[in-house]
Amino acid sequence: MTRHVRLFIVACLVFVSGGFGLAQASLAQDDAQLRFVVVSHGQASDPFWSVVQRGTDAAATDLGVTVEYQAPTTYNMVEMSQLIDAAVASEPDGLVVSIPDAEALSPAIERAIAAGIPVISMNSGSDVAAELGVLVHVGQTEYEAGFGGGERMAEAGVTNAICLIQEAGNAGLEARCAGFTDAMSEAGGTVENLVVDLNNPTEAQQRVEAAMTANAEVNGIMALGPSGAAPALLAIANAGKVDTVQIATFDLSPEVLTAIQDGTMLFAIDQQQYLQGYLPIVLLKLYATNANTIANAVLMTGPGFVTAENVDQVIELTEAGTR
Repeated sequence: MTRHVRLFIVACLVFVSGGFGLAQASLAQDDAQLRFVVVSHGQASDPFWSVVQRGTDAAATDLGVTVEYQAPTTYNMVEMSQLIDAAVASEPDGLVVSIPDAEALSPAIERAIAAGIPVISMNSGSDVAAELGVLVHVGQTEYEAGFGGGERMAEAGVTNAICLIQEAGNAGLEARCAGFTDAMSEAGGTVENLVVDLNNPTEAQQRVEAAMTANAEVNGIMALGPSGAAPALLAIANAGKVDTVQIATFDLSPEVLTAIQDGTMLFAIDQQQYLQGYLPIVLLKLYATNANTIANAVLMTGPGFVTAENVDQVIELTEAGTR
């Protein structure tokens, strides 16, 4: 998000607040006391989630509120559930959560709502947000994003693909692969799901190479994130299949953008994660200060596609830390 867009959102916030006759001095005092907690399943050290946190930090600065970003040390639903419970115990004015595993996280989220804490979900959980009773979901619909990726890969001539899943049990990732598979199937292609452990990139690369060796018909790989794309790119190069196996990925990183730029990657599906950090804080503040609610999920952060045609512009924005 550019600075101009951020200022536009803030201007709208001020306009709405002023239009309802809230005293400016009183509002400023309330704003300074507002504290929101974000609990995601992704660490801020991850290239994707670091941009999410930049969004939350920017919103905190722009809106004059306090925001705390927390995540488990690894992809761990027990630890994440505990973080949500701890956040609830601290009595914040609002809570933002990602929901990669609804079965594991629903009890903690329901406890937060029962405690009277406004909850917004972001990134993952669009399919369960309404059922759980959260205020709104901010993100993209994972199945549709995967379907769009499958259509593009089929159009590029891919007929036999691998879909890499880097977090077993992550409902959002499974939905991406499901959409990708359905689109490929409609085009007459086939897809094999392959789970890889990205805590061991070398092993992940070897698993991808082994899958390509076991099925010589593989001519496409869909990674579900930059951390999965990296070993897949190495596997393709090491197997000598750069000219015969095409690759695409979800989400952006400098390495992904360079690969698109130099032609070794078809495209990246961009869910604009900066907005996933920024917008929930805006919505929580409006809820706290003006009782504003949104009836439906805010499915405005993606999917978008970064290709050779627009990659140069996106690279400039990533250098600013907002894409």
